[in-house]
Amino acid sequence: MSNILVTGGAGYIGSHACKALMLAGFTPVTYDNLSTGWADAVKFGPFEEGDLTDPSRLSEVFAKYQPTAVMHFGALSDVGQSMQDPGIYWHNNVAGSLSLLQAMVAGGCDKMVFSSTCATYGDHDGVLLDESCAQHPINAYGASKLAIEHMLENFGVSAGVNSVIFRYFNVAGADPDGDVGEFHRPETHLVPLMLDAIEGKRGALTINGTDYDTPDGTCIRDYVHVSDLVDAHLAGLDWLMQGRGSRVFNLGTGTGFSVREVVNESRAVTNKSVPVAEGPRRAGDCTKLVSGSVRAETELGWTPKRSTMHQMIKDAWRWQKTGHYEA
Repeated sequence: MSNILVTGGAGYIGSHACKALMLAGFTPVTYDNLSTGWADAVKFGPFEEGDLTDPSRLSEVFAKYQPTAVMHFGALSDVGQSMQDPGIYWHNNVAGSLSLLQAMVAGGCDKMVFSSTCATYGDHDGVLLDESCAQHPINAYGASKLAIEHMLENFGVSAGVNSVIFRYFNVAGADPDGDVGEFHRPETHLVPLMLDAIEGKRGALTINGTDYDTPDGTCIRDYVHVSDLVDAHLAGLDWLMQGRGSRVFNLGTGTGFSVREVVNESRAVTNKSVPVAEGPRRAGDCTKLVSGSVRAETELGWTPKRSTMHQMIKDAWRWQKTGHYEA
């Protein structure tokens, strides 16, 4: 049974990936510093606490488990925070990834599935984004992920590290079985913020910007269910294990939803009203990010199965009521 090192495996997407890996017959080894993840989310394999910027700790873990591949989710991902304090994004995301890649090479591991982002593209007005679109990130989060993409290209040439890079659009939903879900402190993502507001756990949901050039004035995003997302990661891992080389894939549905449309759908799912307040735009936010790519479908055979807005909110609502971790 192959060991797969999962950085950020105690976080939202990483914990779902660990479950999928376990069900597929792998042993997921979570490597996480618990700065944004939760020990309670580590349920499907061994846990090694550590920081990506700690080379000696990484060396210990690679020596102990000799992983076949790495799934790299470990990163800071708050766009607003990245605009206010870009230094921690370059330190944690970029320097941490460099340390990880160096540990991989030293440990004889040459396969990485990397969690990148559509934020590397920047703001392309009215364009459906595919993998060939120019990358001009407008925030430090996207810039840090783009730097890691370049780093992977360099390590591919110099050390033979093959990578599958997934540029995500917005991720939502929760494990259909309720084993793991989305839980951040502080919370910054639209769907859980909205559901917290519905339950009275916070004040009104603030819509950040109502003057975008969109039909209802709120920004538009492409949403993909977290379970569909991790299915793609397993397909990416298989791609690498078949020796098919490095490749970049967008992961989205091709359908965009405005913030107001997400709020309206939540009413249909929960039968509850959403208290809403309007606020100014956040620095670093794009008007519209929607995937126009079919590469993941045609080359990986990946088709989203749960990524309707109704299903994503339904699964998130179930988790919201039953599954929070101990803060």
